[in-house]
Amino acid sequence: MYQEKYMLRAIELAKKGIGAVNPNPLVGAVIVKNGKVIGEGYHVRYGELHAERHAFANLTEDAEGADMYVTLEPCCHYGKQPPCVEAIVEHKIKHVYVGSDDPNEMVSGKGYEYLRNHGVKVTTHVLKNRCDEINRVFFHYITTRTPYVVMKYAMTMDGKIAAYTGESKWITNEVSRMKVQESRNQYVGIMVGIGTVLEDDPQLTCRIEGGRNPIRIICDTRLQIPETSNIVKTAAQVPTIVAVGDEIYETSSDKIEKLEQLGVKIIPVGMVDGHINLRELMGILGEMSIDSILLEGGGTLNYSAVMQGIVSEVHMYVAPKIFGGKDALTPVEGQGVDTPSLAKLFDLETVEKIFDDIKVVYLSKNRYRLPETFVDREQFYNNWDEDTLSQLSVMVDEKATAPYSTCCYKEDELWHIAGTNNDDELIVVESGDEAYIFTKLDKLVRLKISLRDQRDLLDIDELMEQLT
Repeated sequence: MYQEKYMLRAIELAKKGIGAVNPNPLVGAVIVKNGKVIGEGYHVRYGELHAERHAFANLTEDAEGADMYVTLEPCCHYGKQPPCVEAIVEHKIKHVYVGSDDPNEMVSGKGYEYLRNHGVKVTTHVLKNRCDEINRVFFHYITTRTPYVVMKYAMTMDGKIAAYTGESKWITNEVSRMKVQESRNQYVGIMVGIGTVLEDDPQLTCRIEGGRNPIRIICDTRLQIPETSNIVKTAAQVPTIVAVGDEIYETSSDKIEKLEQLGVKIIPVGMVDGHINLRELMGILGEMSIDSILLEGGGTLNYSAVMQGIVSEVHMYVAPKIFGGKDALTPVEGQGVDTPSLAKLFDLETVEKIFDDIKVVYLSKNRYRLPETFVDREQFYNNWDEDTLSQLSVMVDEKATAPYSTCCYKEDELWHIAGTNNDDELIVVESGDEAYIFTKLDKLVRLKISLRDQRDLLDIDELMEQLT
């Protein structure tokens, strides 16, 4: 369809702002008149023109009566730039096609309302999933005010991030390593533990020409970082934060003063099990407008990050090598879980072949997701009484056992929607936090998708298609 064609172009334009617009969203806009593109734009850099106004600045002819395709709901408030909805009305745009809704409370739904009240037709959710994908960082940050954390590691086929001697250069090929540099340019911060600093003495900078150096964040519980390290020696040029246990902070004033004179910012943070409280740290970093972090930690920091629930995405690079060694380091260490049922769960997003290496991206099941509608549990029960639920074969808080039924239940801190197949086997088709699952369940009931009522839906995959 022509709508998808122009929205795909808007997405392509939006991606040009990667690494330059944080903590703002990536946005692209295309203006079309009589089947011809007459203006294109994107949010180029934080503080500069938004995509819509950038597109108007690039017009080749008058935009009256034209259509606009924009990846995100147009803003309707004053910030560093005036509201984009005003520019759309002033240029007499006839129809605006939008990809993603903006969850920002200052915008959410208000942009659409303004445009419609001024006679502009609005069509929403054009290639919504594709548009949502490019702004995972923004959606997470604007709703939680904490950074979106991407855990990255490179390992061998047998799961080693170094040989038993500690040598780790290099596991992956040069192209894979360049992709990591692209990530350093994309995300605002990069975080490692003090062990990485002491072992490798890294600089943690972006080595792409014209790229942006990430803010370096070192988790250093006992303030062990040497003044002679590359991190400290370059702190005057590259923003550097060292997170220190609050008790050590109180007794290390001399070293703190020296480090601060060299350009290092020291932050005291509470402790959890003898390590930095990463949830507390994320809140502090969020207040500093750090909307995203590339976590390149070792096994200890990675374990803490996963177990404290701050990881939203994992980038796993696998090289066609085997190191062996029972004492060789692995990506995630720590004590671990005592049973597989307590494992942290992720969704497979993409698999990419990079010559002989493989890059796999996983998304945490507990990550923030844009709801399709804002439905809370209380509202769900108000809308659907027990009789209605019974008729539709939906049972809440207990597993289904009858054939052709669906159910919703909580297990291992997650909510699940499941259905039974011909063998009465319970198969989970959706999992997530309570808000996400009850939104899905509400949609399930509203569409009257019931395996009992529609016995032709015997394949669980068909139910999945209906849910998505």
